[in-house]
Amino acid sequence: MTPKEPTSLEPVLRIDFPHAERLGRGKIALLEHIRETGSISAAGRAMDMSYRRAWLLVSALNGMFSQDAVSSQRGGKQGGGAVVTPFGEELICRFRAMEAKAAAALSEELAWLESNRNPHAMPAGELTDPAQRS
Repeated sequence: MTPKEPTSLEPVLRIDFPHAERLGRGKIALLEHIRETGSISAAGRAMDMSYRRAWLLVSALNGMFSQDAVSSQRGGKQGGGAVVTPFGEELICRFRAMEAKAAAALSEELAWLESNRNPHAMPAGELTDPAQRS
């Protein structure tokens, strides 16, 4: 999944845990994809990441909390698969609620920033020599 280019300003929520763990929209999106596909590998493919990267993120998520967010089963007669646990479902809901609350709380300031934003500004990756900017 390629990140969409926002058409307006958008706050991004990330929760930093002790010991360098983080919870943000990437891990939450991975949970949502696992819920939709029933598979860590399919969820990773949907987000343009390797199975290993997706598995490491799931492992990190499960290690961050006292309950697992994802339960997985290795392949075999019934095949492998993964499910978002009830705790994982609650995590998704609460994170999305935090995002909505943050956006609502910042709406006035974001509107001010938007009204003062340069609509012709180039994306940071496209900036060139300052002498060439007009």
